[in-house]
Amino acid sequence: MSWIRASTLNWIQFLCVKIIKSGRVPKHIAFIMDGNRRYAQKNNVRKFEGHSQGFDKLAETLQWCLDLGIPEVTVYAFSIENFKRSQEEVDALMELSQQKFERLLSEKMFCCFARDKLMEHGVCIRVIGNLSLLPQNIRKLIAQAMILTKDNKKTFLNVAFAYTAREEMAQAVRTAVSGVERDALQLSDVTQQLLSNCLYTSTSPDPELLIRTSGEVRLSDYLLWQVSCSCIYFADVLWPEFSIWHLLAAIIKYQRSYAQLVPVQQADEMANGCLNERISLFHTCLAASRLASLEELNHAVA
Repeated sequence: MSWIRASTLNWIQFLCVKIIKSGRVPKHIAFIMDGNRRYAQKNNVRKFEGHSQGFDKLAETLQWCLDLGIPEVTVYAFSIENFKRSQEEVDALMELSQQKFERLLSEKMFCCFARDKLMEHGVCIRVIGNLSLLPQNIRKLIAQAMILTKDNKKTFLNVAFAYTAREEMAQAVRTAVSGVERDALQLSDVTQQLLSNCLYTSTSPDPELLIRTSGEVRLSDYLLWQVSCSCIYFADVLWPEFSIWHLLAAIIKYQRSYAQLVPVQQADEMANGCLNERISLFHTCLAASRLASLEELNHAVA
């Protein structure tokens, strides 16, 4: 299964998509893809199969987002808390991740898929999280995928892997503290905006809509900083059973809530203020350092 499927909308779905697109559509949607294990239990299959079906649903959902003209998607693929699951399940998830990244990167598949899909749609893949917690071979594959697609600017897929929001915020604070200690920053430079720009998601706008499946009504330590002004939609469906209708329902809720969201978002933007030259240089150096780390991983021996 490819990372993006060919569009499979029937004429009724296509018509509904056209109608939804006549209104305001979010530019960035975040997903908590919950329910793979319960789906496996419900259908009496192995957990690995449930997670595999979940990836297939992600590929289908990404195509729906392209059909809707949504340029950025962030998905919660693997929480740091997931390392506490059984070793068998963690190993299976790592194996599945390895398979999908290898398929993306293999020369043969690149010719028939990545060029025709990722490159056609200008998809930039960015993996956010504490990659040091992952096996070396997975880290190398992630680095290769990010470097391969880093110049694509039309569509963005952010994959939260070995991620929690609390770890992300702690990392941002450590980055700012390091800047002060190196005299790259002054203490007065450490503001809400600076910390926001030190997050893993610093190159992305905040999600306008967050969708969580499975019927759970919590955020599970996901993008806590970024979704403070977002519309949140809880879908009572297991992730592998998520459909275009669930996505359209979430967007309708976003459209109905938009008038209430705008003042909050504008107030948040005004609070950020302007960056001085010192802070701008710090952010430029931080971005260069992160790219250098990817290059180092890319050339590391797995």
